[in-house]
Amino acid sequence: MITLSLLHPLHKTPVQHWSFDQEPVIRIGRSSDNHVILYSAVVSRHHVEIHRIDHGWRVKSLGTNGTYLDGKRIDEIPVEDGIIIRLARSGPNIQIRTAPEKRDPLQELLNSRRREEGAGGNEASPIPTALDGVDADDMPSSELPYPELPHETTVIH
Repeated sequence: MITLSLLHPLHKTPVQHWSFDQEPVIRIGRSSDNHVILYSAVVSRHHVEIHRIDHGWRVKSLGTNGTYLDGKRIDEIPVEDGIIIRLARSGPNIQIRTAPEKRDPLQELLNSRRREEGAGGNEASPIPTALDGVDADDMPSSELPYPELPHETTVIH
């Protein structure tokens, strides 16, 4: 499996993902016939192809404005898990993940508990919290886990 992630331009955090299992070639560009369509003026209609090879993947740049890895223009390179390519000098960043996603046992437990709750109707949460059984009216305001809100709110225009 290969997963492509569009990264936020400032924070470098994923904002969109595409995963592929069977495709021998994944096409990225502005044209609607691509697997990944990016609406950016600097991205070519057919900008990048990612080809499955014997033991991995290769990125091939097709775009007029180029494809970059670590600020250097590339034509064709092997994919290493986690690399980030940039489409054009000022274009979007795409992270390429080829390793299987790591399982998070805690997240799996929480998900299974949520599924059990959904099947059982409106039962109380089986996962205790630090405030279970505590009445906020009995606590001094300095110990509340959140600030008290005023009863009236003034809106300034």
